[in-house]
Amino acid sequence: MVSHSNQCLQPPKQQNKSSASRHTLTQTTQWSLLMLPSGRRTSCRLPAGRRDASSASTSTVNLTYDVFDGKGESGPPLVFLHGLFGSKSNFHSIAKSLVQRTGRKVLTVDARNHGNSPHHPLLTYDAMSGDLTHLLAQLRIDKCVLIGHSMGGKTAMTSALTQPALVERLVVVDVTPARSKSGTDFGSYIGAMRDVDISGELPRSTARRMAEDQLRRRVKEHSVRQFLLTNLEERNGRYAWRLNLDAISAHLDDIMGFPAFHSAYHSPTLFLGGATSAYISSDDYPEIERLFPCADIQYIPDAGHWIHADKPLDFISSVASFLQS
Repeated sequence: MVSHSNQCLQPPKQQNKSSASRHTLTQTTQWSLLMLPSGRRTSCRLPAGRRDASSASTSTVNLTYDVFDGKGESGPPLVFLHGLFGSKSNFHSIAKSLVQRTGRKVLTVDARNHGNSPHHPLLTYDAMSGDLTHLLAQLRIDKCVLIGHSMGGKTAMTSALTQPALVERLVVVDVTPARSKSGTDFGSYIGAMRDVDISGELPRSTARRMAEDQLRRRVKEHSVRQFLLTNLEERNGRYAWRLNLDAISAHLDDIMGFPAFHSAYHSPTLFLGGATSAYISSDDYPEIERLFPCADIQYIPDAGHWIHADKPLDFISSVASFLQS
């Protein structure tokens, strides 16, 4: 593993270990967590959540999430935030492994306009960070470890910079606070997905094959097609995408960019990049060090942008080691 360490400009305050151990999920009158055996999952949504939040004036939506129960009081929960076109299920196997390795509860969360979370015309990092803050407040989580991939990494950075007391530690996966420069034409993906037209009368396996055939004309990479197809669902007699493609298309520039900040997050931070990915380069180090002065930058060999899928064991080991450091 290649590592670039940065001397912390302002050491983080020492956490009270006995206090930190109490920052776990608790029951409220609106919802409850099932006490499941270690690594077992339960899906949850706050009661007020709706699939569509059509009014732009309603800035916060109620996110859907899955909970993987830990072994006991072992520290703040880990909260995973997925990337563009992804969903909370992208991290399910990782979450189960980290429950076993760390004993902590793990949450995987669907961002607005993704997975089973509500749709909303606004898709900015301020909005997605606000959704996350709202969810954690509803669950009475006053401290957590945020782990975000790509778009989710930028949401995690935004949350750490605006709500630093909420974030004990931060893991940013293959993205930086600079404008994303992957060279991928995400607009072409959206156009290809919009052109897919399949009747809901077909078996799901047949529908997936037909959808992939239709995507192939504009999405050349097999792995990317398979990733996009995880969002295909049957709805109202036809197969459709559970993503809000209109909102994603309208906010692609926001998603590729990052809000301007003049403050810094001074708690331990890990930037974890794929060695074969172009998302974290040495050109980004000054901005990383300005906003995250306690950051360590590491690269996992032979991993691309989807590090957790390419090298899951290395990814899990890196996160677990960071939590213990």
